[in-house]
Amino acid sequence: MEQPDQHQTFWDHLDALRGVLLKIAALTAVLGVVSFCYMPEIFEAVVMAPCRPDFPFYRLIDAMPGTELFGLAPAEEFSLQLVSLELASQFYIHLSASCWTALIIGFPVIIYLLWTFVAPGLHEHEKRGMKRAFLVGNLMFFAGVAVGYFVVFPLTLRFLATYRISPNVIPTISLDSYMDNFFTLILVMGAVFELPLLAWLAGKAGIIDRRFFSRFRRHAIVVLLIGAALITPTGDPFTLFAVFIPIYALWELGCLLVPSAPANSDS
Repeated sequence: MEQPDQHQTFWDHLDALRGVLLKIAALTAVLGVVSFCYMPEIFEAVVMAPCRPDFPFYRLIDAMPGTELFGLAPAEEFSLQLVSLELASQFYIHLSASCWTALIIGFPVIIYLLWTFVAPGLHEHEKRGMKRAFLVGNLMFFAGVAVGYFVVFPLTLRFLATYRISPNVIPTISLDSYMDNFFTLILVMGAVFELPLLAWLAGKAGIIDRRFFSRFRRHAIVVLLIGAALITPTGDPFTLFAVFIPIYALWELGCLLVPSAPANSDS
């Protein structure tokens, strides 16, 4: 059996970590430059798509009965125009959106590079388990990004953009506000979709079993609500629950992935 390399010094490990971080920085820089060059097309086709009435999720929820009960206007009546309030806003948004796009696209390669740093210190059976975990982690991250982009963000945007406290108040949504909400919700959903993987890893390590989820379910609801409130870009209850419900569903999925409690253990 292959044994972890125990002959490297602290400085050897530090040098290896520096090499990995430099590769990650170089990869992000290259992807960032490519994203910057194509950002006008990406921005129009992807980022601005939830502002238009033909967005797929809008057509889906319009086909569902009872949509009007949630205060959502018909999709054909929904159209959003953004305004740029600061002189340099569009340039800074171009830069920041290119960086975030580079990180999202490069996520699998970044994880692989980090894996190459960790792998030499693992036994062969540990490597097999971690390879599966990294594969699942990548899939879950992009699943979370997809849910954030196609469901959570457009649902939040459509509700808040059409909500009226008075017909005399005309909403004006800034580009900065839109982009803050866009990337926050999408990246947060990508991160929280890793919760089942973390639960599975903790279960494999013997740290938790299914009793943990049964015992702390009520506590988890409170903690997840607080967490959703902290990561929600706006303070309204609708957005809060739009973030909380998928997180709680992932908590329950994590419960299914961990081992059951031993039959002779205390409840």
